[in-house]
Amino acid sequence: MLTENGIFVGGGGNGGGYETPQQLLLKFGNRHGLIAGATGTGKTVTLQILAEGFSAAGVPVFLSDVKGDLAGLAVSGSADHKLHGAFMKRCDSIRYHLEYQSFPVTFWDLFGDQGHPVRTTVSEMGPLLLSRLMDLSDAQEGVLNIAFRLADEEGLPLLDLKDLQAMLVWIGENAAELSLRYGNIAGSSIGAIQRQLLVLENQGGTRLFGEPALDLGDMISLAPDGRGRVNILAADRLMASPRLYATFLLWLLSELFETLPEVGNPDKPKLVFFFDEAHLLFDDAPKALVDKVEQVARLIRSKGVGIFFVTQNPADVPDDVLGQLGNRVQHALRAFTGKDQQDLRRAAQNYRANPEFDTETAIKEVGTGEAVTSFLEDKGVPGMVQRTLVRPPASQLGPITAAQRQAAIARSGLGGKYDKVVDRESAFEKLHARAQAAAEAAADAEAREEKLKQEEREFRSARRYDGGGVGRSSSRKRASRSDSLAEAFGKSVVRQIGSTTGRAIVRGILGSLFKSR
Repeated sequence: MLTENGIFVGGGGNGGGYETPQQLLLKFGNRHGLIAGATGTGKTVTLQILAEGFSAAGVPVFLSDVKGDLAGLAVSGSADHKLHGAFMKRCDSIRYHLEYQSFPVTFWDLFGDQGHPVRTTVSEMGPLLLSRLMDLSDAQEGVLNIAFRLADEEGLPLLDLKDLQAMLVWIGENAAELSLRYGNIAGSSIGAIQRQLLVLENQGGTRLFGEPALDLGDMISLAPDGRGRVNILAADRLMASPRLYATFLLWLLSELFETLPEVGNPDKPKLVFFFDEAHLLFDDAPKALVDKVEQVARLIRSKGVGIFFVTQNPADVPDDVLGQLGNRVQHALRAFTGKDQQDLRRAAQNYRANPEFDTETAIKEVGTGEAVTSFLEDKGVPGMVQRTLVRPPASQLGPITAAQRQAAIARSGLGGKYDKVVDRESAFEKLHARAQAAAEAAADAEAREEKLKQEEREFRSARRYDGGGVGRSSSRKRASRSDSLAEAFGKSVVRQIGSTTGRAIVRGILGSLFKSR
């Protein structure tokens, strides 16, 4: 599994033999990588053995389990497995001694069903990624930025979706005043954002946003035996919402970039991040987002983090990002159309040529479990391309049972920290309190006005009973003298607030904030 300086991936050769060891040097593990190939060619196994190798070297790993196959990392492989014989034959071919073992796995799940819940807050996600998540227009993204700015200025924490929804309602009701300061705030833009928030709720977004938020320290940790923790995100359900999946993983990368300190060129990475189904990150992505991914990929390696993009075709990854990927494992590509042939030709051109075989032909011909590989060598020089027979995994190949998963979840010791939702006071509660106070003030003013009206009716009734005349005149004078200027002003204000127009103003601005919800 481990060589003296790196991770043993398999045996390389020209197709006639596989006796040349192919390894990924640990000191270049943060130079990123690519695992590509058509469906069924062995990408998942390659991802699994790399995760095993990094864990054995004391490097924590994060990966998403799209099909449920990678959960087998938590369970030791077995001689009873139907492929055991084939594995032993392959080990003989590449001169590798296979020892079955399990690895320290922590299961995570955005929905909280197949692992510990993983959450972030709306504020931590930020307006840029949220706009990408909801596919907002420029105008709508501008309104969302105003919402975040106002939340900061007003001391209104945006923790979950209901906080953001309440904030947008408040902005909509005060749009006229706010537009003078921040620019035009169109009601149609607010409505469009609210509709997208409902769509996000239906996709499970309410599970993503909230507290307790994910502590990255729980991912970047070692097991008691010194091996790196393997963090597996259950993504089978999440893949039904591909934009949510891609945005969450990009947020996680951004958090790592913002949180981790600079480490220069470490002997081994601090964390290795596998981005499966990487094409989902770039499909229809605006240039600003692609630029951000390129920036993160270029700079995060100085934080000791390695990123491996896993996808069917290298063409799924933009050239500016592809140029940052130094370690490459290319499984078979199928060339059925003209575009497929062009993609195959481009993929072959990304490798340092080997005079013993044609790279383009090799990419078409390698079978399941084989790959065309190139790993960085000393001084960071790309290695010559090799046809490589990938070693078998030491952990179980394929999914595990529900009981095995629950046992692994219980062993992590993180249940008490993440399994229970915490709903502390935030924007929703604070705006609700403001609305409640305004409603009570309006009701108070209405009661005082009604009391004044009642006193006035009683006074007029008493005057009529006394018969009017001099008594009425002197009573009016006494009442006039008894009313000071301050009292008269106060009564006027109370009457205004208590009037129909005044009540409409108060309720229109604040009272309907939660009525509309």
